Amino acid sequence: MAAEVHGLATFYASPAGAAAARLVGERLRAIWPSLRGMALLGIGHTTPYLPLWSAEAARSIALSPAQLGLAPAGGGALVAEEAALPFPDLAFDRVLLLHGLEYADNVRRLLREVWRVLKDDGRLLVVAPNRRGLWAHTEHTPFGHGQPYSPGQVSRLLERHLFRIARRDSALYTPPWAPFLRAGAAWERCGRAAWPARYAGLAIVEAEKDLLAAAPAGPAAAPRRVIVPA
Repeated sequence: MAAEVHGLATFYASPAGAAAARLVGERLRAIWPSLRGMALLGIGHTTPYLPLWSAEAARSIALSPAQLGLAPAGGGALVAEEAALPFPDLAFDRVLLLHGLEYADNVRRLLREVWRVLKDDGRLLVVAPNRRGLWAHTEHTPFGHGQPYSPGQVSRLLERHLFRIARRDSALYTPPWAPFLRAGAAWERCGRAAWPARYAGLAIVEAEKDLLAAAPAGPAAAPRRVIVPA
C-alpha cells in the first residue's frame, strides 16, 4: 500500500494529475465556496486541494495516516495514526477526507476519530473512487488503488457511523487518459450533462454529525405499579 501512496506526489506533479486536480478542485470549491475563519483538516493526501481554502481558513492542516507510509518531507503533511488523531475533541469546522477512505486499515475507527475532532455543527467531505467509474479500474492513477465505493456505499457507511448526509456530488467524468484530460473541462461538462452520476470517476459525499443518533436514549422508565381490583 505504501508504494502505491508514494506515487501520489508523482501523479499530481504530472500534467494529467494537475488536470485531474483542477477538475476535482472545481467541485470541492463549489460545495465549500468559502471557509473564511474556519479550522480545516485534510486527511489522506489532501495537499493538492487544501490551497483552495488555506488563504481564508483560520487553520489548514494536512494529515497523512501513518500506515500509508508517506514521510512528512515527501508529502508536506503531518503523519499520525488514523485511529488516534492528535487533536482535541471538537477541533475542526471542516474535514476533507480524500485519498483516505479507500486506503484506511480500519474505516470504523477512522470515522469515529473524524466524528470526535469535528465540531458539532461541522461538515465532513468524503471523496472516494467510484467503483462503477473508469478511474477505479485504471491503475496508472492513485484512484485505481485501494477499496472503491459506490455513492450509495459511501452514504450508508457514513450513516452507520453517526453522520447525516447533507449532499452528494461527483467528479471526473473525463476518461483517465492524457488526451482526454487535456480537454478535461469540456469532457466534464458533457459528462455531467449526459451520464448518470453513478458512472463518474469519483463519489463525493458531504455529511454532518448526527447528534441525535449519538445521544443516549435517556434514563429507563421507572417500573409502573398496576393495582388490579380484587
